[in-house]
Amino acid sequence: MTTIPVGDDYEVRIGRDLPVEIPKADQAAVLFAAPLRAHAERIAARIDAKVTLIEVPDAEAGKSLATAERCWATLGAAGFTRQDVVVGVGGGAVTDLAGFVAACWLRGVRVVQVPTSLLGMVDAAVGGKTGVNTGAGKNLVGAFHPPALVLCDLATLETLPEPELVNGMAEVAKYGFIADPVILDLIADDFRRHVPELVERSVRVKAEVVADDLRDTGRREFLNYGHTLGHAIENREKYRWRHGHAVSVGLVFAAALARLDGRLDQATADRHRAVLSGLGLLTAYPKEAWPDLRAAMRVDKKSRGATLRFVVLDGLARPTIMTAPSEELLEAAYAEVAS
Repeated sequence: MTTIPVGDDYEVRIGRDLPVEIPKADQAAVLFAAPLRAHAERIAARIDAKVTLIEVPDAEAGKSLATAERCWATLGAAGFTRQDVVVGVGGGAVTDLAGFVAACWLRGVRVVQVPTSLLGMVDAAVGGKTGVNTGAGKNLVGAFHPPALVLCDLATLETLPEPELVNGMAEVAKYGFIADPVILDLIADDFRRHVPELVERSVRVKAEVVADDLRDTGRREFLNYGHTLGHAIENREKYRWRHGHAVSVGLVFAAALARLDGRLDQATADRHRAVLSGLGLLTAYPKEAWPDLRAAMRVDKKSRGATLRFVVLDGLARPTIMTAPSEELLEAAYAEVAS
């Protein structure tokens, strides 16, 4: 087992067949999506507390205020107190929801995240960002609420469908571009052979950043590389697209934006498309979608008033913020991902 501390607040444990250690509590609520009922029941059986199982809709469909309200009603009926703990078992959508439910109940109870997808392990479950989606956009309603513990059991990835494994690789590649280029070399070699190391390297990057910037006021913004356009695509698609594909298009767009602005060399920009398409991720989106995407980006979390801000690269592993790019530059960059 590898243990990665996130500052002095909590730790992420990575390994196989990890023991389930839950902070002492009278009750635990285990949130899970239907396909993971058997796994959630195994987790529940190892918890030394009264357990309430709460099934939620799978994937992004579960990240809604209506689902959160149903969870809170269940906690209320069970007499859930601040001594108790919420456990999120599933992919990134479930861990986002579990964290949000815990953050709001009694103004904050503990949450333990047990991600079962690659995306959940390297991104959603680590860092304390929680939230749900609304009609206005993805993750616009949420709270910063660090978990008490994160358990990344690599054994769960062995049964993950190939499309879901690929889905998580967009975030892994992102870490390679913004911080740890060795990740890109491992992907090129054959990412399936290096999944344990890729998970560990990705978590180390995120843990180091969020330990210094929980609330997204500094370097943590760099973790949103590719996400400004990516979230706009997800919103336009009503979350029918997998997160990884949307972020993949967003990464190629951000690289084009930096190259056209004279910040990024051609080879590194081209490497984005090569790495992502080589993984089987999408790197293009319909040309006619631009007006909808441009409108959706106005409510991106990095925006300040009417001013758009994008994470871009000044070079490999050299992220920065581009503020108020011209409409001509934005349209030229989008032309490079337009199908």
